[in-house]
Amino acid sequence: MNAEQIRLMDETERLKYEAAEELGLTERLTRVGWGGLTAGETGRIGGIVARRLREGGGR
Repeated sequence: MNAEQIRLMDETERLKYEAAEELGLTERLTRVGWGGLTAGETGRIGGIVARRLREGGGR
């Protein structure tokens, strides 16, 4: 995913990709998509996103 595509995403989508990057899942995500991740991986991403949204969307 290039920088322009990420810029055009809504805030939640952007947070999901940032969380995936933090967890080292970006390459796998681009290869298999969201549906190819395990429940544990998506759960960790969801936890990070939820925490950031509660904190006001920032890091």
